[in-house]
Amino acid sequence: MAGSPLETTSSKGKLLAFFAQVPLLGWLFGALTAVLAEQFLGSQLVDLLGLPKIPVLFGCMIVLKKPLLVPGTLAYVLCIYLLPLAIVARMAAPWWNKIAGYLYRLSPSVAVIVHLVLMYAILHIWSGISAYRLLTVKLTMIAVMVTLSLNVINGYMGEFSCSHPGFLALGAYTASVFTLLFFANDKIFGTALLPASLGPFLFPLALILGGLVAALGALAIAVPSFRTRGDYLAIISLAFMFIVKSMIENLEIVGGPRGLSSQPNYVNLPTVFIWTVLCVWIINNFVRSTVGKALNAVRDDEMAADAMTVNTRRTKVVAFLFAAFWAGIAGGLFAHVLRYVNPSTFGIQKLAEVLAMVYFGGLNSVYGSVVGAVSLSMLSEALRPLELFKWIIIPLLLILVMIFRPTGLIAFTEFDVKGLIRPKGKE
Repeated sequence: MAGSPLETTSSKGKLLAFFAQVPLLGWLFGALTAVLAEQFLGSQLVDLLGLPKIPVLFGCMIVLKKPLLVPGTLAYVLCIYLLPLAIVARMAAPWWNKIAGYLYRLSPSVAVIVHLVLMYAILHIWSGISAYRLLTVKLTMIAVMVTLSLNVINGYMGEFSCSHPGFLALGAYTASVFTLLFFANDKIFGTALLPASLGPFLFPLALILGGLVAALGALAIAVPSFRTRGDYLAIISLAFMFIVKSMIENLEIVGGPRGLSSQPNYVNLPTVFIWTVLCVWIINNFVRSTVGKALNAVRDDEMAADAMTVNTRRTKVVAFLFAAFWAGIAGGLFAHVLRYVNPSTFGIQKLAEVLAMVYFGGLNSVYGSVVGAVSLSMLSEALRPLELFKWIIIPLLLILVMIFRPTGLIAFTEFDVKGLIRPKGKE
């Protein structure tokens, strides 16, 4: 018989208190132990439990395809992920706190680098199990970049922009044309102009160029935003997205509606990881800077901000150009991960995905953007076996979140890196 709600709440509180002393470093070492356990013991455990293969996304896809395998899948997730994570993180918590405290006293920058190295090691080992996992991880990190950049406009500045698929397209096509023209023999652009061996070294330049072109395109939205807000700006930004898509469809020099393919394979996991970390770090600093505070002032009351000497026009232009730049870089990475792009990729469906991630995770929050992008990307892949029903379940989930948490799961929360890496409790 189930306990009373009071007893359930009390049990949950005890469980949270039990793990409250574990620092982030401990959780990362626990996760590292879990992925190493899967690396060395996963195949043997799969044979023992009668599963067809190692569960790709924590067993969700196996469970949806073959419900009879639910017990075996749950046992696998418990033995490989949950137990190692909980035991290593909690049982050695005093040691993790000592190490975290030592690293923090040594230098917060060193502590951050150690945490990032651990995070990369976890992703590298986990995604090494299959090519599908690797692709999912790359696309999820790109989704984090796109969601964060849109949150700068829709969350921190309070405008409702629908132009991000257009910025993504500009970045994707600019970076693709750059790499195909200079470093690849292509049927559209002919023989490469430079040796292919230079391509990986100059690829960051292609991404930055894509970001700059997207930022240039953002001027078409930033200038009308001086005189319009709300629904009217949303319509203008939507029109921008359709103009970009239509323009690319009618430009035969970039493949027209057929798109561009055979982009060089420059985007490995370290490349996406480094760009994602840079994006999170720079955007977090941006929104905590004076310009970021000005964005919040414009969002709360533009006229009052103007009266308080905030240059609202310059603030809007900077925000649009900055957000579009990062969307353009994400577009360049996206094009080189899939090694194919066409104009239909950057339409209404992409807009709906990005908006859902922003509002699901939470406005005005770096945490929210990361949580929204990761959770919806993984959920979308995990529910793939349901095919059509996936697009019923996910919207219903979004509706429920909007009813019970209108600003998203983790809205209006500051991303404090030093607070994250500090030890918990006594060292």
